[in-house]
Amino acid sequence: MKNYLGFLSMLLLLVSCKTQNLFIESKEELQDSKLEIDSTFFHNPDYEYTIRKYDKVNISVWGQDELSVGSVYGIYNSNEVYGKWLMVDARGCIEVPKIGTTRVEGKTVVELKDTLRGVFQRWIKTPIVDVKILNKEITVLGEVKNPGVIKVDTDRNTLLDMIAQTGGFDFYANLECVKILRQEGPDVRVVNIDLTEAGIFLQKNIQLHPGDIVIVPSKSYKEFDKRVSIIIPLTSTVSASAIVLGLL
Repeated sequence: MKNYLGFLSMLLLLVSCKTQNLFIESKEELQDSKLEIDSTFFHNPDYEYTIRKYDKVNISVWGQDELSVGSVYGIYNSNEVYGKWLMVDARGCIEVPKIGTTRVEGKTVVELKDTLRGVFQRWIKTPIVDVKILNKEITVLGEVKNPGVIKVDTDRNTLLDMIAQTGGFDFYANLECVKILRQEGPDVRVVNIDLTEAGIFLQKNIQLHPGDIVIVPSKSYKEFDKRVSIIIPLTSTVSASAIVLGLL
């Protein structure tokens, strides 16, 4: 009889427990749930990476090795170990073979390809041009299996994609306050993501940009949000991440 009553009590306890899928929202949640985050971090399906100072750029022209730097078409490989890239200098320019100084800062890869194609048409009837940025990276620090710098080839990367690249969250990860740091001009913007709370999936699975830093704190986190602002002025994402880790 005692065993029966114990089993019944356990069954009632299990029935009373409510489970929740964090990534499936009800109609009410989809209508009412709005994360109060900086618009900088809103999902942008049209986002394209723009070339920055000190980027490493590969240029490939099909069948034209003398115009290529780190060609992906011929016998050359886009391997930065051998220095087969052009560094964007402090003026935002690179030195392109046969063209000379070319301003590239602020251009997307597509825009630079179109620019080079237009110039190369002076000597080549139908130039096939490819451009690659070698140093597009996202950094993940803190309580993940393998924290570090992750090279990305595409502009379409998300928070959970990058966490998966590190092997997933560690046991002591605090999923209530995952931080993302993003450089915007002279400022670094910070957003807090709570992955334990139901909400709109696209707003939680933030679209990351090359250069972003993700910090996953440990469960010892307490009053962090009271000691860090939404914007850390006049600093870099690397310096800001050091500040954030120090506050943790």
